[in-house]
Amino acid sequence: MTGIVRSAPRKLSLVWAVKVAFHVALLFLGMVLAYELRRALPLSWWLTEPDAVRVLRWAALYALIGAAVELVFQSERSSWRFASMHEVVGLMRSVSITTLVFLGLIFFIDRGIELPRSVLPLAWLVSLALLVGLRMAWRLPRDPSLATYFVPNRWTRHSPDRVPMLLVGPMDAVDRQIRLLHGDPRSPYRPIGVVTTSREELGIRVHGVPVVGAVGSWTPGHSGLTVSGAPHHALVFLDDPIQAYGFTTEQIGALRRSGHVLLRPQRLAELSETSGSGNVLQEIPLEDFLPRKPVTLDSEPVRALVTGRRILVTGAGGSIGSEVCRQLLALGCSHLTMLDHSEFSLFEINRELGSAYPTASKRAVLGNVRDAMRINEIFAAEKPDLVFHAAALKHVELVEKNSSEGVLTNVLGTWNVLRASADNGVSQFVLISTDKAVSPSSVMGATKRVAEALLELEVSKGMRVSAVRFGNVLGSAGSVVPIFREQIARGGPVTVTHPDVNRYFMTIPEAVQLVLHSTAICARRDSPEPTKFLLEMGEPVRIADLARQMITLSGKIPDIDIALKFTGLKPGEKLTEVLSSEQEAVASCGEGIAEISWSGAEGFFSPAEIRKLREALEQSRLDPLEHLVRAILERATVAANVAETA
Repeated sequence: MTGIVRSAPRKLSLVWAVKVAFHVALLFLGMVLAYELRRALPLSWWLTEPDAVRVLRWAALYALIGAAVELVFQSERSSWRFASMHEVVGLMRSVSITTLVFLGLIFFIDRGIELPRSVLPLAWLVSLALLVGLRMAWRLPRDPSLATYFVPNRWTRHSPDRVPMLLVGPMDAVDRQIRLLHGDPRSPYRPIGVVTTSREELGIRVHGVPVVGAVGSWTPGHSGLTVSGAPHHALVFLDDPIQAYGFTTEQIGALRRSGHVLLRPQRLAELSETSGSGNVLQEIPLEDFLPRKPVTLDSEPVRALVTGRRILVTGAGGSIGSEVCRQLLALGCSHLTMLDHSEFSLFEINRELGSAYPTASKRAVLGNVRDAMRINEIFAAEKPDLVFHAAALKHVELVEKNSSEGVLTNVLGTWNVLRASADNGVSQFVLISTDKAVSPSSVMGATKRVAEALLELEVSKGMRVSAVRFGNVLGSAGSVVPIFREQIARGGPVTVTHPDVNRYFMTIPEAVQLVLHSTAICARRDSPEPTKFLLEMGEPVRIADLARQMITLSGKIPDIDIALKFTGLKPGEKLTEVLSSEQEAVASCGEGIAEISWSGAEGFFSPAEIRKLREALEQSRLDPLEHLVRAILERATVAANVAETA
């Protein structure tokens, strides 16, 4: 390996020297041909006339100046095989400088009396043509896609194995995507048309692909691309089809119903997972089409917080925890510790991030937050600066039937991580909470309410602590969206608990983005008091409406092709979730983020309960914790009944 590394620079220098020799020779030839074009001299003149020697000297001087310019700009280090307009512009610069310097020297030597004035522009043009032509001659046999431009596009035979594809988006994005597809012989797709965002571009071609329509007025049946008996072409949306291009769920459903496959370019992490497959496009999941207001924030405050810092994430293999890990590595944390008790989930996120960020410093650690000794060992070894505690049992029905497990993980586990953070010098601790902690009607919600209260027990005055509360996230494990997707794929029915049940929704990347921004806000505060944030998630969505939208997006008709089945509310489930209680004051503190005025644990628990809670946690006693959780549920139920009768 060492020998290969050491020999690489010499090999590169040799290749460059050969290419520079070609460069100089073509400049010499360019000057000679320019003089010939100007004078139209016979061959005998070049062989017998003494003036020919003077012209050859000019050509030699021109070529030597070009060699000096090449040593400065090194344009020949660019690969001829992948030459593009960037290299052509670089050659124009080099030839222009060569011509101007040559003109200055000739004028200094003899004022250029013997040199016809038209020779210099001809020399510039011929030299550039020769240099560009050499690159074309080198690239053509090595890039089969270029050969198709020698004949009209309609005469070109296309492989029947490649799926015809229509691109939807602005011309600059279309240009990049077509170049990528043409340069990849393994791609299973063949571009046949473009739907642009500007009507003024109708009728033109991009790399031989015609612009057949404009967003807003185009329909698949009017594109002129449908051939009888041919497979339906795929559609590639280069941006969000609903937010950016104004497509409706009905239009998306009609496209799917017509048999079109809807695609989008893969993201960076996805590309790293499938590198070498030849396919840089993937089918758009149904939830990406759901109409919602996108969240886009400036990443610099969070980047300033995490850059160069060691960060630990519990529940790193889960839906939220894994996305926290992705965004933290993308923002440049110095070291990431991923903690999870699930071997498979931890393996998957570690493999994914290893492909996306091969040089990043990270460690995957198996451990259960219930095990205080193991957690302390991990913290002592990893020495994190920031901790994001996302580990939790969150499925309402399962925790309702296994309440002690929920208490052990969500209460005792949170306490273990919180104490380990304080004992090992962590500067900031962030708890990922849930809207189900507000007026809880389930064991899971009550355990998360207790977890929020733990932040008020003054574990360490030197550590900043905050809780971030939000509702459902699209596509997370166990959420309704993937369940609906599976039920639709099976042909239904799609099950909903109640016609009027509604929930708040946000995508996982957006929710995590806001969690990180709330962490940055907390870090800038002077006060060390515990802080509670909630994410502004817009208006709640009726689950039945969401189910019908997903059925429509899949190309089916709700209640006709696929039925809805109402199964009744599950134990502990509410009709409507709220993000804050009446006793909590909410004030906006940033885009998409609000702060809840903290009333303190004593505002929800009695002093006696606080003492019992601390004792039970310090002694790892389960019974008092379960009793407290049940007391919270009873208290919330009474409050809800009073509110209904008022």
